[in-house]
Amino acid sequence: MAEFVFAAKIDDIPAGRGKTVSLAEKRIALFNVDGAFFAIDDTCLHRGGPLGEGELEGCVVTCPWHGWKFDLRSGAMTMNPAARLSCYPTRIEDGAVQVCC
Repeated sequence: MAEFVFAAKIDDIPAGRGKTVSLAEKRIALFNVDGAFFAIDDTCLHRGGPLGEGELEGCVVTCPWHGWKFDLRSGAMTMNPAARLSCYPTRIEDGAVQVCC
């Protein structure tokens, strides 16, 4: 059964930035969008690029390798919404970001 686990301290991820974390044997890209935290699979569907290192514009992350863009709210690729990454619920507790995975 999935449960919330510690992913990062809130202060570890400034607004407009992302970070890759390993949780439950998964690589998760964790992003801070103006204080709201989003978690998606870290691996781009195209060639496996590290999305946690991508550029963030609003709720869209761009893969640093080949420019594929994904909406953090749904995991959908912006040019082909049928192509999706997994998204994971997040919550804030005691100054930490927790992810359910």
